[in-house]
Amino acid sequence: MGGAGGVGMGRLALEAFDPAPVAVALTIGPEHRLVYANHAYRSLVGDFPLGEPIGEAFSTVAKREYGDLFDRVLATGETVSLVEAPVRLAAARVADPERCFSFSLSRFTHERPGVLVVAVDVTEQVAAVRRADRVTEEQTRLRRRFESLVWINAQVVWVTDPAGQVVESHGGWERITGQTPEEFRGDGWTRALHPDDVEATLRSWERTRRELRPWHHVYRVRTRDGEYRHFEVRSAPVVEDGVVVEWIGTCFDIEQEHRDRQRRALLDRAAAAATEQTALTDIFAALADVLVPALADGCGVYLLPDLGDRPAGAPVIARRIATAAVGGLPRKPPSGDERFSPDSAFARALARRRPLQRTFPPGRPPVDLLPKTTADWLAETGATSVVLMPVVVDGAVAAVVTGARRGGRGPMDPDDIALMRQIFEHTHDALSGAVEFYRTQQVALALQHGLLAEPPELSDLRIVARYLASPAAAEVGGDWYDSFVLPDGATVVAIGDVAGHDLAAAVDMSRLRNMLRVLTADRLAPPGEILRRLNDAMETVAPDATATCVLARVEEPEPGRWQFNYAVAGHPPPLLVTAGGAGRFLEGASNPLLGFPFEQEYHSATESLPPGSTLLLYTDGLVEHPNEHLDASLERLRRQAAGLARRPVAHLCDGLLDELPIAGTDDIALIAVRTPGG
Repeated sequence: MGGAGGVGMGRLALEAFDPAPVAVALTIGPEHRLVYANHAYRSLVGDFPLGEPIGEAFSTVAKREYGDLFDRVLATGETVSLVEAPVRLAAARVADPERCFSFSLSRFTHERPGVLVVAVDVTEQVAAVRRADRVTEEQTRLRRRFESLVWINAQVVWVTDPAGQVVESHGGWERITGQTPEEFRGDGWTRALHPDDVEATLRSWERTRRELRPWHHVYRVRTRDGEYRHFEVRSAPVVEDGVVVEWIGTCFDIEQEHRDRQRRALLDRAAAAATEQTALTDIFAALADVLVPALADGCGVYLLPDLGDRPAGAPVIARRIATAAVGGLPRKPPSGDERFSPDSAFARALARRRPLQRTFPPGRPPVDLLPKTTADWLAETGATSVVLMPVVVDGAVAAVVTGARRGGRGPMDPDDIALMRQIFEHTHDALSGAVEFYRTQQVALALQHGLLAEPPELSDLRIVARYLASPAAAEVGGDWYDSFVLPDGATVVAIGDVAGHDLAAAVDMSRLRNMLRVLTADRLAPPGEILRRLNDAMETVAPDATATCVLARVEEPEPGRWQFNYAVAGHPPPLLVTAGGAGRFLEGASNPLLGFPFEQEYHSATESLPPGSTLLLYTDGLVEHPNEHLDASLERLRRQAAGLARRPVAHLCDGLLDELPIAGTDDIALIAVRTPGG
């Protein structure tokens, strides 16, 4: 039997421990020689021979650390238990990992006193725990690094609970917004955002928390002084054991970066808009659409028709050519002239050639500084500030642009005004080419109109003429019309087109028109005879010119009965439209083109003109279209004129110019005669 605290089993069959799932071994004597080891022990330690001291199976360190325990248990009978004790076997290689055991030692008597060893290999469990500890330590270390970086770099740092409610904020949020900690906690921080940004921000924040991903967003924050500035917010979840315990986020003021991006984007848009247009008015209209709403709530562009050539002391004429306004605000039509005295505030502002800003009570703009239409718009919309921007092109003030804002937005700051000015500087080359084209076109148009006589005002016939220069050409064209009364009382109407679109064509047009007047007045001959004589004379006075023409006499052979005696030389046929809307082309007096030798007589024809009927003569610019047969274009003109037959003759002419799909590649001249009655 064993002593106190020991175990006595007489001649117990130790083989009973063989199938045990834990390692069991028995030593005897003070040398602790191994006398029994079950299968589980041998699988752990190896097939160590019986009779040898048990310590020989372990490393020197293990023998030193655990040998005294065997002696104490054998001497005192005390039971010793160790948990997760590291043990290295003698046969283990240097690269083999250290193993861990939980074991107990107790005194056991088997023929002689000894020590019973019961051990369990817990190496894998210990390794798993250590791995978990390392992961936790790494997460803690990374979080500390992240937090350190956040605190060092961020202007504002905030923390929320797992549900996304702000629980604390550090840094400059209170200083920037003026909100107290109690005001910004929860979702109170959203009250510092721009009203237009709140919904989108909350929607983005909710989606981020639902998808458990980092958040990146930009919103506008109202600062302590009432200004809105762009802030970039970034946030990430803090996860422990797979559960979000909080969110940590940062805010950075990116207003300058936003302005830089806006500046580059606006300059790119302005450059693209300017290069896509050719006409000066179209370029300014496109640039007005760039300015609104990026920089202004409303914009007006006024062209200075003299473009820097205004004589000293002359009034300043500003012609409105483009407007733009944000949605919901009225938009003035892009037409109209304004006149300013040379000593007005407007004229003085243009003379300084620098942007001028004015702020004022809502709807009460300054007088004598702005065009009336702009001042009316500012008053109507309750605007509170305006910038007047002279646009200098090739050293001369070519236009003035007004940009206005309402009170909720605040006036433009110096950066906004500088950007507005830079937009026009950035598009200077496009504006320069368009201004040069505009100058030439205006001179040409003035010359053209100077060569065209106004129709006579008669008590019975109503005669209206219109001329529309091609927007695609700057040179003087060869289109013309004429009307005058002969000594015999007949009224002459004529229209023609000299080939070409340059100064030579204009000179030839002037010669032929004047010659036709002389020939018509010299002999009261039929129109065909006069066109033949004109064709003969062209061999001398305009040998290189070719032209088309319609010449007609509108006569009243009997009171109340009107007739149309005409001849056509290579020109589109006259159109006769009755008061009831029936229209037909007059093709009974066709003759060859002028400018080529022709030995035969030119034909004339006579048509009766019903009461209230309209006779329309026109040039080919009104009807010719690329890729369309002329018959289709003429039929469209007939239908359109028939539909306007009951309107005053001036409205009929304007309606044709407004409603017909004009190609815009050629000048247009037309003259219409309305008989009385109907």
